[in-house]
Amino acid sequence: MEFKNTSEFAKSLDAKDKLAAYKNEFIFPVINQKEVIYFTGNSLGLQPKRSQKFVNDVMNDWGGLAVEGHFKAEKPWWDYHERLAAPLAKVVGAKPEEVTVMNTLTVNLHLLMVSFYRPTKKRYKIICEEKAFPSDQYMLASQARFHGFDPKDVIVEVKKRAGEHSWRTEDVVKTIEEVGDELALVLIGGVNYYNGQVFDMQKITEAGKKQGAFVGWDLAHAAGNIKLELHNWNVDFAAWCSYKYMNSGPGNASGIYVNEQYLGRKDIPRFEGWWGTKKETRFLMEPEFDPMSNAEAWQISNAPVMAMAPYLASLSLFDEVDMDALIDKSKLLTAYLEFILEAIDAELGTSNTFEIITPKDRGCQLSVFLHGQGKALFDYLMENGVITDWREPNVIRLAPTPFYNSFEEMYRFGQILKQGILGN
Repeated sequence: MEFKNTSEFAKSLDAKDKLAAYKNEFIFPVINQKEVIYFTGNSLGLQPKRSQKFVNDVMNDWGGLAVEGHFKAEKPWWDYHERLAAPLAKVVGAKPEEVTVMNTLTVNLHLLMVSFYRPTKKRYKIICEEKAFPSDQYMLASQARFHGFDPKDVIVEVKKRAGEHSWRTEDVVKTIEEVGDELALVLIGGVNYYNGQVFDMQKITEAGKKQGAFVGWDLAHAAGNIKLELHNWNVDFAAWCSYKYMNSGPGNASGIYVNEQYLGRKDIPRFEGWWGTKKETRFLMEPEFDPMSNAEAWQISNAPVMAMAPYLASLSLFDEVDMDALIDKSKLLTAYLEFILEAIDAELGTSNTFEIITPKDRGCQLSVFLHGQGKALFDYLMENGVITDWREPNVIRLAPTPFYNSFEEMYRFGQILKQGILGN
């Protein structure tokens, strides 16, 4: 398709967009009496309008039924989490029994590492990406110390090549092969938070397992953003937050995936609690833990229903719209934004004002290095109704989200950006 940097062309793309109506399903902040152009769904997704009803239903049941809501609510609380499994499985490419919702992301990664990081004297090393998200770095280092190791001896970071902004798959695979039989775990962010790169999860998983290691993925920036096939890729485990592309609300509950080969087994170490024991006998208060035959065996406590309600509301949107349709729009929307940036750069007659450091293997994020521009430009965008994300030293992250961003917004953003640069 030949793009044009005009309002008319952008509106023509919106007119053809089969998902355009979903923009009306979300609540937008307002700046200067106008709805914002929202580019930070990779940090916190917008609130779906239907979330309020899902939360109110729980509140009304709590008020009208009190404790009886566990069993007599329209959506009984004691198995509320089960309603999220099937739609989530579609989003991450899993079987429903392989997923569940519990806790928050880093908590879940720690809990999963009880099962999937079991170091020995010989096999104890962990491979991750260079400058992983800080919470992952802290988690891995603390896990190493917990097992009596020095993190410097345990953690092997795959680095980007000098002068490059993204990782090469062959370098990840080479590092896995070099660590060899000392490798206990590969744990990488499936989509890098900073540059938006999508890692080749299938190839990296194959390489890690070939060396006899467990392979897991932090999918914070991947779930709801890119095509995932966790089951078909034979991933051992994964976890993700729900408040970015999944639009469940700030700091909300996390999802986990555990490959079916580990389900229903009593010989796997894990931290256990009441809600992971078999549903059929849970209220008999038996002294011995008898694990659920699905990923719920990793649950410890009962479901935080009021947190899960907006997550279920958002998942109802994903259930209506196939992930393939979302990804098709995402690719076109992101490509158009890239074109707009290049067009504005050409109009300004500058040389490389915008350097996109996100490779073509990407979801709906462009990380843009602003040569010669400081945070004043970011501030200008915010003041003029463009909510984006600033990362030091001078990178803005733009996430054109297919559920609620439009092509016409990409054009308007370009015009605001141009005025901001001319004004600086």
